[in-house]
Amino acid sequence: MELDPVRVIAEAMLEKKAKRVAALDLRPVGSAIADWFVVCNADSTTAVAAITDNIIVKMEEKLGQKVLRMQGLENDFWIILDYGDIVVHIFLTEYRDFYRLEDLWADAPRQDYTDEDFVPETKKPGKRIKPKAVSKVRASVKKAEMKKDK
Repeated sequence: MELDPVRVIAEAMLEKKAKRVAALDLRPVGSAIADWFVVCNADSTTAVAAITDNIIVKMEEKLGQKVLRMQGLENDFWIILDYGDIVVHIFLTEYRDFYRLEDLWADAPRQDYTDEDFVPETKKPGKRIKPKAVSKVRASVKKAEMKKDK
């Protein structure tokens, strides 16, 4: 059975208690920069970072897909993960409410996800991506930002 990357992302978000998880199918819109936007929010920068890290880990672990580009790791207010056809937006709640990204793409079909949409996965032996690897990515991004500011 082939895994759906949008579903993997939504599940990774919900595992870390993301709120208002939604996927926007931008393919019918035609002028969009990606096929999908997957959006969620959290009430603290710590939660935004945890959700982001879990998405990166799960996408690599389950699908072997690495994030192509990342933005926002320096402050954890609005993080964007670019997977090519899928762009993921993880917002701090007040930023999501302010920017109302979904309203810009109101014509796009929307799928909302809740915890009830996913059955907890049983532990399976196999390759596990270590969260420490994600921390190293975050640290190198922050270092690069600091060098750029000097």
